[in-house]
Amino acid sequence: MYLDITELQAFYASPLGRTAQMLVRARLMEAWPDFGGGVTMGFGYAGPLLRGLEDTRPPVLLMPAEQGVARWPRGQPNRAALADPDYLPLADASVDRLVVMHAMEHAENTRKLLREFWRVLTPAGRIMVVVPHRGSPWSFSERTPFGHGRPYSVRQASRLLDDALFEPLGWRGALYGPPAGVRLLRWAERPGARLWPRMAGVLLVEATKVVEARINGGKARRVLAYARA
Repeated sequence: MYLDITELQAFYASPLGRTAQMLVRARLMEAWPDFGGGVTMGFGYAGPLLRGLEDTRPPVLLMPAEQGVARWPRGQPNRAALADPDYLPLADASVDRLVVMHAMEHAENTRKLLREFWRVLTPAGRIMVVVPHRGSPWSFSERTPFGHGRPYSVRQASRLLDDALFEPLGWRGALYGPPAGVRLLRWAERPGARLWPRMAGVLLVEATKVVEARINGGKARRVLAYARA
């Protein structure tokens, strides 16, 4: 079950939410400093991570129908819309960069959702999935959106992407301090990333679309498209 849009808005309007947004976005920008050009799409409540792209490369933001939708970006023509997670209203191979947040952990059918992500990505497209990290204080605290839904370990998230014909390229962590206060969260981020990387509250797992599948003892065949279920 997806969190309601009003709950997400309330969290990211709070001091803790604004700080969490800043820290997670910083890790995303380390991986994709210029987003590589092309078409960018966000899915779920990914608007906080796409701030700054509105003028130079306006992204599209799709929000699951069960979550609800809010106008985005603020003060500019709306580029956000509701979407059925199982059937995204986009053409095949039409997206170059895809950022997913507050979606994977809530999806009723994760396999179908990943299937749609694979379909809309270009052959060289990249996806960045942001999920709560299993075992971290953030995954247990219902004060934040990261305490709802299914948390993942690095291995679980990577395996899920691999099974959906994505090739995991690596991961980054964010939110190394507990969800207790802004000062502690800011202070813990840099030493946490260096000294206890496996204690991240949030995982950012990057993957690329695979257009070949291994069959018959390792022989490769080209994958043209997924058939809709």
